[in-house]
Formats: sequence, C-alpha cells, structure tokens
Amino acid sequence: MEPMLSMRTAAVLLALAALGGLVMAGIRFAGKPHPPTWLAMAHGFIAGAAVTLLVYDYFTVGLPGMAQLGLLLFLLAAAGGIVLNLGYHWNHLPLPKWMVLVHALVAVTGFVLLLVATWG
Repeated sequence: MEPMLSMRTAAVLLALAALGGLVMAGIRFAGKPHPPTWLAMAHGFIAGAAVTLLVYDYFTVGLPGMAQLGLLLFLLAAAGGIVLNLGYHWNHLPLPKWMVLVHALVAVTGFVLLLVATWG
C-alpha cells in the first residue's frame, strides 16, 4: 500500500475511533461508571487497526517526522486505553475522569499531528 494512502486510511479509522471515544466520554461524564463493553472494544479495535497501519509504514517505508511523533502519542494513548479497559472497566470500577481526559488529549494531539503530516 502506498504510504500516503495508508496514512490517510489510518486517519479515517482514527476519526471513527474518536467518534466512539467522544460517545464513551459523554457516557462517563454523564454519570455512568463506564460505557458499554461493545463500544469500548470497537473503539480499541478500530484505533488498533489504525496504529497497526502506522507501525507498518514506520518499519517499511518510513513516516514523516510529525507522523512519527503522532504514532508515539497513539502508542501512549493505547497504553492508557489498556489501563482504562483492563484496570477499571474489566473490574467493574468507575473509569477515572482525569484518566479519560488525559487519554483523549494525548490521542487528539497525535491525531492532529497525523493530519498535518498527511494533508498539511
């Protein structure tokens, strides 16, 4: 796959994951302890597919500098998402609101960097 097409595909997948993330954050900040499991899993799988594309590009054809930084931030956001899912959601504990916000801010920053690298 052509690198720019792959980066654009990752950006579209991440936009879809972000929509799910917004819905989940809305659920959490509306007072429920955690979102539905199916939504959390879909969010993670879609974001994971996008990050996999970016990692593949990084190791095969290379990524522009901003996209590399975006990828690093996505990997950090993924680690935070894993903590939210396995440490809290899986154990039926309320998701810490501060952690939801940090997860979102790191992912959004990575997304903006990817968009600039792809279409900027």
